[in-house]
Amino acid sequence: MKHQAIEQLQGVAEVKQDFPRRTLSRVERLERWAELLERDPHRRLSTLHETEYQPARVRAAMRGDGSPISVAFEDPVLRAAGLDNDSYGEAKRFFELSDEQLHKVICYCHFGATVSASTAARHIRSMLVEKQPTLFARLRQVFFG
Repeated sequence: MKHQAIEQLQGVAEVKQDFPRRTLSRVERLERWAELLERDPHRRLSTLHETEYQPARVRAAMRGDGSPISVAFEDPVLRAAGLDNDSYGEAKRFFELSDEQLHKVICYCHFGATVSASTAARHIRSMLVEKQPTLFARLRQVFFG
């Protein structure tokens, strides 16, 4: 998928941005992501290298073609619900995940260069039953990374 700015696209197509965003709950967003991955369970998806060692700003900007996050971004339903790009930081924000949770889905250290779509989906589904971080845990993450 080639990434282009809206300004570039306007030169070759009519770009409409006035559509209403569809509201999906966190559970609905995670379920949708898992379902998208399960459509092609044997597909090999790229991982991101050593996410846990990157500074927060670098980690947030990390992305990879053919990653589990890019599968989510290819979906018009998730984009309409507010998924703005296929970066690590955007996936963390949109799916309301901690770094630890997203690390389990996307990091090279767990799977090597690729992960099967079914494995990524299984990890995403496990987050549906995990206890959400407490307010204190979220604040700690914000202030201490």
